[in-house]
Amino acid sequence: MTRSLCHIVAAADAGARLDALMAERGLYPSRSAAARAIEEGAVFVNGANVAKKHAVAAGDTVVYEAAEEAAPRALEGEPIDLDIRFEDEHLLVLSKQVGLVCHPSVDHYDGTLVNALVHHCGAANLCNVQGEDDRLGIVHRLDRDTSGLMLAAKTDEAGYALMEDIRARAVDRRYLALVHGVIPHDTGMVDAPIARAEKERTRMAVRDVPSARDAVTTFRVLERFEHGPRDDGYSLIDCKLFTGRTHQIRVHMEYAKHPLAGEPVYRSRAPKDPAADLGLERQFLHSFQLAFTHPATGEELSFADNLPADLQAALDSLADRSRGRTEAGEEVFELLRDAPRPRL
Repeated sequence: MTRSLCHIVAAADAGARLDALMAERGLYPSRSAAARAIEEGAVFVNGANVAKKHAVAAGDTVVYEAAEEAAPRALEGEPIDLDIRFEDEHLLVLSKQVGLVCHPSVDHYDGTLVNALVHHCGAANLCNVQGEDDRLGIVHRLDRDTSGLMLAAKTDEAGYALMEDIRARAVDRRYLALVHGVIPHDTGMVDAPIARAEKERTRMAVRDVPSARDAVTTFRVLERFEHGPRDDGYSLIDCKLFTGRTHQIRVHMEYAKHPLAGEPVYRSRAPKDPAADLGLERQFLHSFQLAFTHPATGEELSFADNLPADLQAALDSLADRSRGRTEAGEEVFELLRDAPRPRL
């Protein structure tokens, strides 16, 4: 439950960044928490949403949403299975299973990846680069029902280096997605800013507002499938993230009028018949490739992760409707031929 509070900017704080001011004045527990609230549209300056780097002026009225205070809960490790593909004293690469939330939140405190990492590594052996104990080890995230490869860091040095590489687009993150509709071109790019949706606070949306953040997704078509009696065909695509916004691929593909198969939220252009989702119980989105430079050793590391059983079954059901694979499709399926499948 949240409440709205008000803060008047003092003359001494004039010119400060909004996120820094809110942290320094104790309006939020940390600068990263303030930045998240601003990006989610929960902060208003003189009645308007602004960017986190907005410079405040003396007398500005800052209205912000704050959670009702609850008794703090100690973060505990939990024996949750992890499909670890690489681990050393600096970092881990793992294949995250469907249904696993990355970190605790107000309404989902237990049973998260952070709880699993604390149990596996110990809290003292995880980075805390987010500045909050419930983000231990986290340098980037996958949605709860998005499966596949992701990174976690043990040391702060590794965590900061990996986050900087992600910001600098030096970490190659690729996703397999099955989308509604036959995409005619072999490649494409969606370059559209993302912010919290205006009327539905649980959704993100492409918006032209000060709080929106730049978001860029490129994709290659791997295989196309003819339309059926209940759908307008499908395209299997390889998406590459150049930014890491919340729900980015899901939002961008809906915006491009090709929502993901099985998508529960961002599906305004999807067929209304549930049968058109191929029996999927979640969005067809899987982090299948991850390549980066090891922050401590300088070694170039690359990992591939085959499709989990539910997504493979949906793809197999379309086999007789295939128009054939593209050159990029042959390349990706050759990569996946010997790649391990998720064991969880």
